Amino acid sequence: MQRIDHPLPWGCPGTERRLSVFRFGVGPRKAYIQASLHADELPGMRVAVELKRRLRELHDQGRLTGVIELVPVANPIGLGQMFQATHQGRFELGSGKNFNRDFPDLAALIAPALQGQLAADGAVNVELIRRAMHAALEALPPAGSELQGLQRLLLKHACDADVVLDLHCDFDAAVHLYLLPQQWPQLRSLAARLAAGAALTVEDSGGNSFDECCVLPWLKLAQEFPSAQVPLACLAVTVELGGMADTGQQQAQASAESILAFLAEQGLIAGDWPPVPAPTCEATPFAGAEYVYAPHAGVVSFLQSIGAQVSVGDPLFEVIDPLDDRHTTVCAATDGVLYARERLRFAQPGLWLAKVAGRTPIRQGRLLSD
Repeated sequence: MQRIDHPLPWGCPGTERRLSVFRFGVGPRKAYIQASLHADELPGMRVAVELKRRLRELHDQGRLTGVIELVPVANPIGLGQMFQATHQGRFELGSGKNFNRDFPDLAALIAPALQGQLAADGAVNVELIRRAMHAALEALPPAGSELQGLQRLLLKHACDADVVLDLHCDFDAAVHLYLLPQQWPQLRSLAARLAAGAALTVEDSGGNSFDECCVLPWLKLAQEFPSAQVPLACLAVTVELGGMADTGQQQAQASAESILAFLAEQGLIAGDWPPVPAPTCEATPFAGAEYVYAPHAGVVSFLQSIGAQVSVGDPLFEVIDPLDDRHTTVCAATDGVLYARERLRFAQPGLWLAKVAGRTPIRQGRLLSD
């Protein structure tokens, strides 16, 4: 195992933050796994603890057939953001920016340098593109903030990976995935191994999130250079490992084993692994996800459990104003799976309370909420 520590720029005098990357194995293929980019989403960090332990074992057994890079703490900035005993890990307090938005657009950075360079050999093109990505990131002006420096470091380690897993969680949720529709056939087994309740497909959800900035350049470059062979050389997925409280040891160990078995399928680990279990969900468009809001303030009581199959008209939650006795039951407007619920139990203006994964697109434009 190799540990790589990167100091972040713009640390205050007397302080310094570091990004730590753990590299295991050697071989022609590479996987990159990071946890808790939203630093208060800790199930991924807990799974990373198990992954690091198991990867050491697999390395000692000589079973690693590729490179696996693991970043257990992908956001040291947000990890230290506490306000009145409450962790604030989703947004940088100084700028208000979401840590998982506005990563560099690699396709735009490297397309000019690739003019006349790509040809009919897809494998050669992949190497040229990955080298161009690294060169472009190195050539950027110095980072203007600690956050910008962090994002560039994460992308430098991930941009040459064949497989990218970004481990997150939702507030109170079933395991679910965000992925390209073209890559669902390859990711079915990961969803099944993790017993996912939903798999939401989208090409570009808006916001330049990390996983999309790893995989979308390959689609964009294939469109930019139609006469060249540009394969979809990065399999990238955001894995939402349930809810924020799902940090139990047994669950973390099971998730880690599921991820390792999937990496073995991708040619990165040798040996025998459990067969893929029966599917637990089918892919649905992210544009079909209903975000359900309350019509007024009040205390919230949920009426459906996480993972419940719901139909149009089924009650999802009730909202009760304790002063004027206003009482509203909010129902589903689409058929699908209730895959996430808000952790707070008092309705706030403009904040969703439940998410239902439906099969029919009902939204367009920017699909991500901040």
